[in-house]
Order: sequence, then structure tokens, then C-alpha cells
Amino acid sequence: MARAPDLLRAYRDKRDFERTAEPQGEAAARGGEGPIFVVQKHDATRLHYDFRLEHDGVLKSWAVTKGPSLDPADKRLAVRTEDHPLAYAEFEGVIPKGEYGGGSVMLWDRGAWTPEGDPDEGLAAGKLVFTLEGERMKGRWSLVRMRGKAGEKRENWLLIKSRDEVADARRNLLRETKSVASGRTMKAIADDGRKISKADLEDRPPKAAPARGKGKAAGARGKAAPARARGRPPKWREPQLATLVDAAPEGDELLVEMKYDGYRALIAADGGAARIWTRNGKDWTERFPAVARAAAALDLRGALLDGEIVAFDASGRTDFSTLQKAVTSGGDMACFVFDLLALDGEDLTKRPLRERKARLRKLLEGQEGALLYSEHVEGRAGAVLDRLCAEGHEGVIVKRADRHYRGGRSRDWLKVKCGREQEFVVGGWSPSDKAGRPFSSLLLGVQEGEGLRYAGRVGSGFDAQAFADLAPRLEGLARRTSPFADLPRDIARDARFVTPKLVAQASFAEFTADGHVRHAVFRGLREDKPAKEVRRETPARGGETMRDEVAGVRLTHPEKLLWKGQGVSKADLAQHYERAAGRMIPLIAGRPLSLVRCPEGRARSCFYQKHAGKGFPKAMGRVAIAEKDGGSEDYMHADDLAALVAGVQMGTLEYHVWGARTDDLERPDRLVIDLDPGPGVDFAEVRAAAREVRGLLADLDLASLAMITGGKGIHVVVPLVRRAGWEAAGDFAKGLAKAMARAAPERFVSTATKSRREGRIYVDWLRNRRGATAVAPWSTRAREGCPVATPVAWDELDALAGANVVSLDAAAERLQGPDPWAEAEGWRQSLSAARLEAMTQD
Repeated sequence: MARAPDLLRAYRDKRDFERTAEPQGEAAARGGEGPIFVVQKHDATRLHYDFRLEHDGVLKSWAVTKGPSLDPADKRLAVRTEDHPLAYAEFEGVIPKGEYGGGSVMLWDRGAWTPEGDPDEGLAAGKLVFTLEGERMKGRWSLVRMRGKAGEKRENWLLIKSRDEVADARRNLLRETKSVASGRTMKAIADDGRKISKADLEDRPPKAAPARGKGKAAGARGKAAPARARGRPPKWREPQLATLVDAAPEGDELLVEMKYDGYRALIAADGGAARIWTRNGKDWTERFPAVARAAAALDLRGALLDGEIVAFDASGRTDFSTLQKAVTSGGDMACFVFDLLALDGEDLTKRPLRERKARLRKLLEGQEGALLYSEHVEGRAGAVLDRLCAEGHEGVIVKRADRHYRGGRSRDWLKVKCGREQEFVVGGWSPSDKAGRPFSSLLLGVQEGEGLRYAGRVGSGFDAQAFADLAPRLEGLARRTSPFADLPRDIARDARFVTPKLVAQASFAEFTADGHVRHAVFRGLREDKPAKEVRRETPARGGETMRDEVAGVRLTHPEKLLWKGQGVSKADLAQHYERAAGRMIPLIAGRPLSLVRCPEGRARSCFYQKHAGKGFPKAMGRVAIAEKDGGSEDYMHADDLAALVAGVQMGTLEYHVWGARTDDLERPDRLVIDLDPGPGVDFAEVRAAAREVRGLLADLDLASLAMITGGKGIHVVVPLVRRAGWEAAGDFAKGLAKAMARAAPERFVSTATKSRREGRIYVDWLRNRRGATAVAPWSTRAREGCPVATPVAWDELDALAGANVVSLDAAAERLQGPDPWAEAEGWRQSLSAARLEAMTQD
């Protein structure tokens, strides 16, 4: 690289490499799958965090004075510093006092980074947007350069967290105080005072994101492992999770394992040492000493095992309650190991599951300790499930034999349960009048949106030990107010409330119509899952196989997750539109449409597209439409299932349509009144507003339909005969909005000004202008939970808790029932002059 010497000149000029162990390094390309980033906590003249991005063969660097924040409202000052060599990504130790940057340096975070667009252009323009996949910093971030003052030499930037599913104003990243490389604190590094020699730096391979480059395998067991694996146990990584489905899929390419009732665990083993992490990265080695000893006894090098720690009940079945007692009293435990992620320093996650399990079986052969190989059957998932359920076991996990290992939830792994069981948040308790029983039942909840939704009570399954453990915990979390958004009055009357931090596992017969558990039995507390992640589990459709072609449109990477939290893949989305096409296509065919595209999934960068782009599949229809400037542009329309699937292939998560069709674009055939609640407005008020709109329209003999949008509001839709033009439609809708705002200004507003919408509902009439769009019925939304914009009957509106309550699977159930909009097929109504005059008069 011709300009490499210049990139590091400032770095070298500031350092005496005879005194400091910092690497001198060269600017050069690094092998691996992609650019890395590191964050080094640096206790120099003042404590700060050095944020570094690999680019152009060096580490572009910024000093973040207050450290990174997961709160998008925090704009952290990041001062641009000199470029550093790639070898600096490995540096941890002490820079001698008197040297530039003298003080302790910790490797605080590391991983991969992916820029959006050209990073050179971003650096030059002063805005660099990127995604981080680190051990601590994740999701979408940006660096924005501030306008410099006259004569100021340094470059001041701002490091800002984007609003995505990782953003969390309540979580303080800086509470992470140990090195991701050595596990040491800053004090331990300073006390150690050791200097890393040049030989160490030269011998040590570059360390990038977890599961990056591959090392060389040691070969047969017993041979010496590569030097880089010795003393370097693998770090925790996000485990792969299974998606809950309602039926066992079939296929010879599937491996079927028993579902165990215990604690998920990752076990790192190196030499005579082993470490055990929970699924969320908590170090629980001390809780499972027998398992740790068994892993250490294997004398592995650089190994990472994935499994489930269990205890067995009197019938020989894995049982979570028995496991909890074993953890408390030191009883017998074992670990069923079902995956091998690393061995001898080699990353195995890119290898097929079938190969990983074969190596794991060989590794555990003859081992008689607490580590048990998790057997599997190829295919026949339904038969295996039936047998295990008959014997009283948990269920099965079904895995694609040819797939790589990847963190997070996906449909590569599916779980099917024999009964209903899941985690719930404890939000309170009901008093007991029985001696020796500190409470009658626990009040359970699940997270829904930003609040905690009441999910019923559990009053059985408690023994003396459970009462003794729970009573002081509940007392320590006591609070006066209810944490539930919707607790029934008869239960709230005598309830005692707690801060919702405890997570209880409970089995139950079913959910009632109002979302409460029936016949629940307490199984134990879970400490490996945070309360904020507990949501109601809704099984996806398990019998459907993952197809790479739907309606003749080929899907590349059908397994790609578009809604990571729900495990919804590109194939799942295509199958949703396949189910919905019969109702959706008649409502959107021939209408120009706009798309919300999120090629990397809903949590990444999304954009709005209304013109047909180059490279779109031919299945997507195109129509030329005149623009205001006299020219024309190609717009899109979806007239069949193939067009919808073509959009899915291009990462479309939302479809929005015009109120007119291409054969008569100047005369709309429907009105849409969008009721959009501002901050502080309860959904019950939105429901009431929708009924008021319906009443105003009925006074003019106009019938209407209702649709929850999948977001926060409700659309009131008025089908029309195509007689009036856009001007009349806009005037009518505007008149209705103004009439509502005049009648109840404390409840409604008819202008889009955000400052006026606090505590009010915006009656959005602007959907009724030429070129404006509204979300299409049965379209998914690019929001948490993968909600669906759903047509509903007026008489069911009051039973709905929100506009985003219909999931992909709930939509599938609705599509099998009656169509709530079928009644509109015979309607013939129009915006007559009399109706227009009645609505537009002051």
C-alpha cells in the first residue's frame, strides 16, 4: 500500500519503542472475513475509551471521553486521534509513565464492524454510519463530525447510538469493568505492570471478532495443540436459539434431539481449566462444579461446548425443579452436550452441524463423567415427538443438519413442546390466610410493547423450600404501585406489588381468551433470563418447510432473519403473503405502491422506495405516472402473489398503497382516516375515536371499515364508487378532521405539528391526496414483534389491547376465519355534492 508509511507517521513520531511495549507495526491488510473494531479503556491523564475502526490497513481512532452509551439521546464527544497499526488491536498492558499516553490500557471490547456506504466518503463528509458486532457494543451507531472553531486543530466528533432493538437508555455499558481478553480489571492490569514484548506481539496472531479466522486443527486427540490455543480458552459468544413451532417438521435432512428441561450453558475448556456461561453470558462456573470438573478432566485445548445442564427426577426425566434443588443443595447434575463450536483453537461454527456433532461424539467417547453426548435421530420428528411426549418428556429440538452455527434465534433450529410452559415476570403476589404460607399466588406478566401485561396467577407447585426462597426476595422488591398496565380491579384490590425483576417458569394448560394462564404450576425461578426479554410465546407454524421458491420467485438465503427477536425469516414472510394473498391481492391490485425495504432486517437500516428500481424482479409490476413537473416516473404495483414475493426477495417489510387504481388514477375508490395517537394517549382512546369517526360518517349514510395498523393507530376506511376526484376526497377528509378537532380540542388535532400532539390523537386526513399512501391490509410492519396491519370487525375492536397485537402466526389463524371486510363487497357509495358540502362547511 503506497501511502501506508504516511498513515502511521504521527503514531510513530509520538512513541519511543525502546521504552513502550506498544507495537510499532505496519499499515497492511489483515486476513479475515471483514474489518474489525476494538475499544481500549485507557487510564492516562484522564480516563477515556479509545474507539478504533479498521480501515485502509490501519485502525482509525477516536478518544471517547465519557465512554460509549446505549442511549440514543447521549451524544458522546469523540476526539479524532492518530491512526494506529492493526497490531494495536491486541495491545493490553501498561504504557510507561512519561511516555505518550502513559497509563493502563485494557481491551474493553472487540468485534467486527460493517460500514453503510463508502467509509472514505463518510469520513470525508463527516458522517460515518456503521453496525458493530462486538462483545459489548452491538447494533447501529454513527460518528458525526462537529463544526470546528477557528484555529482549532483537533477534530471533534460525536459517537451516537442509533434507535434500534439494541438501544437501551437504562443499561450502562460502562459497568462492564473487565477485559474481554484477559478478564482483568484496570487495577489488576496496573498492579501487574507487565510489558508486552515485541516477540509476544510478533508471535501472537491478530485477534478479530469472535469466530473470525480459522486456526489449524491439532489432528488426532492427544497431539500437541497449536501454541496460540494454549492458555486461551474461547470467549462467550451468543448461542444459537430455537424457534417455537406448533408441529414437528419432517425431512431426512433434519436431526431430531430431545428437548431438555434445564439451564442452557456454554462451556469453555482449556488445559485443566473450564468455565461455564449462561445463555446471556453470566459466569456460573461455581454453580455447576461437577460439570466444570468433567470438562476440565478432558484436557482439551481451546474448546467451546454447547449444551444443557440438567438434573434427573425420580423417573429419570430431566426436571427444572429438581435442578434448582440440586443447585441449592449440591445434588447430582449432568450436562447434555449437543454442539462443538471450537476445538484446538479452531472455529468450527462455519462447518455443518452434522460434522460438528460427529467430532463431538468422538470427543466424548468413553467419558464417564457429567458430560453426556446428546443423541439424535435423522428425520421422523413427528414419531419421535409422540414417543417422548407419551413418556412425559419436554419435547424435541429439530435442527438442519447442513447448517452453520449462528447466534440468535432462527428457523434452522425448531423446538416443539409436549405441553405449555414458559417464563413469566413476577409483578406481585396475593396474600394467604394459611399458616406457614407467605403468599397465596404470584401475579404473572409478560412484556408487551413498553409495558407489562398481566398474564394470570400461579398458586400451585410451591414447596417449603420455594416459599423460603421467594418470601425474602419479594419483600426486598416491594413497591406501592402496580407494574402491570392492565391488572383487573378485583385482583388489584388485595394485591401486593413488586418491582418486576424476578422471572418464574411455569407450566399451564392453556391461555384463556383474555391472555391469562389456566391451571398454572410453578416450576422455579430463572436467573439466566432478564425480565425485559420475557414475552408471551406464540408457536409459529412448524409443519411448513422452508422453501427457497414461492410463486415462481426464487428466494436467496431464505433462512435470513428479518425479525431476529421473533425468528421470522425471509421464507416465513413469503409464506405469510402466500396465505394472505387471497384477501390481500383484491385490496391492493392495480394500486401504485411504495415499499419500506430493510435488506438486513428490521433492526438495521431501512428506506422508503416509491419508484421502480433497476434490478427488481420482473414479477413486480410497473406503471408510468405523470409527476408535477410534467415528466413521468415508473411506479410499482403488485397484482399477484409473485409480485409480493418479489418484494420480499428485495427485503420489503412493508407495502403501502395509493387510494386509487392505475386504470383511473385521478379518482380514488376509498378514503382513509388515520387516527394516530400522540404521546400519553391510551389505545382505548383510539378505539373510541374510531367509533366517533364511524358515527360521523354514518350520519352522512357512509359505511366504513376498521383496520389496526400494526403500529399505534387505527385506519377507518371508506370504500367509494369512483366519481369524485382527489380534491374532493382531500377536502372531505380535512373537513372531518377539523370538525373533530373543533368539537374536542383537548382530544383531537388536525395538523401534523408534533408539539401539539401530546395527549391528543392526530386525525390524519393527508392520506387522501394524490400520491399519498397508507399501509396495505395484511402487510407486515418493520417494527418489533413483526406485527401485521389487520382488517378487523367493528364489534371486536373493544377486545383489542393495541394496534400491534396481531403477529404473523395470529394473522395465519385469522386468515382461516371469516373476512371482516366481506360485507363491503356490495356497497355503492360516493362523495356526493351534498355529503361534501355537509362535511366542509365551517
